[in-house]
Amino acid sequence: MATAAKKGKQTADLGEKLKEAYIDYLLEHGKTPPSVYQFMKMQKKKEEEFYNYFNSFSDLEKEIWKGFLDETLTRVQGEAVYMEYSVREKLLAFYYTMIEVLKSNRSYVILRIGEMPKPGQRTANTEVFSRLKEAFLEYANELIAEGKEIGEIVDRPIIGNRYDEGMWRQLQFVIYFWVKDDSQNFERTDEAIEKAVNLSFDIMGRGPIDAALDFAKFLYQQR
Repeated sequence: MATAAKKGKQTADLGEKLKEAYIDYLLEHGKTPPSVYQFMKMQKKKEEEFYNYFNSFSDLEKEIWKGFLDETLTRVQGEAVYMEYSVREKLLAFYYTMIEVLKSNRSYVILRIGEMPKPGQRTANTEVFSRLKEAFLEYANELIAEGKEIGEIVDRPIIGNRYDEGMWRQLQFVIYFWVKDDSQNFERTDEAIEKAVNLSFDIMGRGPIDAALDFAKFLYQQR
């Protein structure tokens, strides 16, 4: 059993090392390796070992971006206080932590950011970010369901089933803003995150319009 556990850890470690080596190659050469064979030869590994983890370089990059999100969730959900947060606070904590995770790979993110569609843009290549988006939407829908259950989020007609897509575009905005942020310690990014999240919850949460509708409904029922 111990041997199997050790082997499993070594397998996971090699997958992570390949991702790190791939990022290093991109940053040094500005392009993908010529072939899997040459890439693995540089790692002093057999080509077949690459395919134990990834089907292609594109597949590897999908896992890199999803890995950023996985690490973010591991960190933020590992904090005991996280479960006591409101949904708004959980999303704030997620974004702040995501930026901390991306900081260690800022050069890579800057190199690849052009392939990420800007908020609302549908024409750019989204394939490399497909697993990041899928995993983020799953997390976003968990927050939305929790928010609806406790009344922090209102399930509105038409736009109510698009909240998750709105959050995805918000994540795109946050990453793009951070990439261009030249303020000390990325302070402007922190401010942008706070304002963006507050705005989204002003839209998704109860507001003056909801109070007016409730009052109108009450008056109608008194007729």
